[in-house]
Amino acid sequence: MENSNLKGRILMDVENLISRSCNKPTRTLNFENLHIALLKKYYNAADVSIDYHRHRIKMSIIIDDKQYDPKTANINLAVVHANLFFKNLKKFLKSCIDKDSKSLGFYAALLRSFAQQDIKLSIV
Repeated sequence: MENSNLKGRILMDVENLISRSCNKPTRTLNFENLHIALLKKYYNAADVSIDYHRHRIKMSIIIDDKQYDPKTANINLAVVHANLFFKNLKKFLKSCIDKDSKSLGFYAALLRSFAQQDIKLSIV
């Protein structure tokens, strides 16, 4: 029972963070990095760029995970280039949330990093 409460809380906190990041009139670099991290995780993309004004997301989606090594330069990597349109970024990002246990660890790490950044900002 406790495990499902933790899972629900993590998912709810991620959705709240997405809402908070999309409701700001000015986007900070931290929130842009959050959006990119969520899209990279969901689509298994190596490169993601978001055009907030034109409502477009461009990314290179990796076809074969075995060839990809984030620590080295990957020159001959099989990717599919995608150019996606979104009407509402908040809804689009919330639809990219996976509910499996592997993703929950990723989301928990994201939440921890944003909590630490909030603490640093409040101290300064």
